[in-house]
Amino acid sequence: MNTRHFSQLPKPYLAYPKVIQGLIFKKPKGEKVLPQVEYVVDSFKVDQKHLKAYNEVCGFKNNGYIPAIYLAVLSQSLQMHMMTTEAFPFAILGLVHIRNQIKQTRKVGVNEQLTLSCKFGELKPHDKGVQFDFITTAKVGNEVVMEGLTTYLARQKMDGSVAEKAKETKEPNYQVQAVWSVSENTGRRYAMTSGDFNLIHIHAVTAKAFGFKQAIAHGMWSKARVLASLNLADAYEADVFFKLPMYLPSTVEFLTAETGKTTDFLIRNQKSQKPHVSGIVKAI
Repeated sequence: MNTRHFSQLPKPYLAYPKVIQGLIFKKPKGEKVLPQVEYVVDSFKVDQKHLKAYNEVCGFKNNGYIPAIYLAVLSQSLQMHMMTTEAFPFAILGLVHIRNQIKQTRKVGVNEQLTLSCKFGELKPHDKGVQFDFITTAKVGNEVVMEGLTTYLARQKMDGSVAEKAKETKEPNYQVQAVWSVSENTGRRYAMTSGDFNLIHIHAVTAKAFGFKQAIAHGMWSKARVLASLNLADAYEADVFFKLPMYLPSTVEFLTAETGKTTDFLIRNQKSQKPHVSGIVKAI
């Protein structure tokens, strides 16, 4: 495992020229292997002005603490540079974010000194291609305060066996908690704070170039919007699956079902009732 150290978070936009090159220069065929590398930002404090802007677009309160998902968003900058700097075997613009998991072991104050690291997980078969993870860890000193797992799907034809699909389980007894009107500019507003300027999120015109009828909301914005709407424990786990695209603008329902320390949640289209995001939050 090679480790690359950074004195500050690299800027996501610096990786974009190489992303565009991926549209021109195709990845070589053959066996796909993920780089054995870890990127580490050795010591930093969050930019409180930036955090405030993020909180406003996602619905979090400015209460002196850092949402764990914000640290996951910061790690996406490392992910972008890992995919464009290393011998990454897939076209970045073809990747689909299908799942995200975070674990917060305690509240993290906005003035705490952090170390943020990210590395690749394993390649696994998927019925629509192959999937892989980014593993993120945030520490204060030697104490792990946040862990994250970001799962992407690389679509391709598969030969042989694929991963088993999860068994169908009984749907939770969801209750509608709120109806959200998600504005057309949500993708642009979120992009300004997250650094994720993927063209499918920015405008209907650019989204159509990639086969979408309208721009679609960022999955990580949807998850953040859910977490900002719940009464979270000081220590918790949150696991979300991204389902069908949320077109912008959109009117959606936010639903929850509570069982003990676990809250199941769902975002679905108010008119069609089709799901956009589902997952669970569990106090630990």
